[in-house]
Amino acid sequence: MEYEFQRFSLPRTISRSAVRRLLVDHAEYGGWELARVRLFPDGTRKIELRRKIIRVRSTLPAVFQPYV
Repeated sequence: MEYEFQRFSLPRTISRSAVRRLLVDHAEYGGWELARVRLFPDGTRKIELRRKIIRVRSTLPAVFQPYV
């Protein structure tokens, strides 16, 4: 299974409820899931989101492939 990742950091000035709302929006509308959150002693957060990469393969035999 292949994943694509999105990483970002948030300063300590952003509240927990704002961070939660941001992560919920990414999950609902972007299909992201939480992979890792690192909370540092100075209050900053490093967040890693991931989502599956779905590869689409043609189910038609080569005979029916259009010529380009």
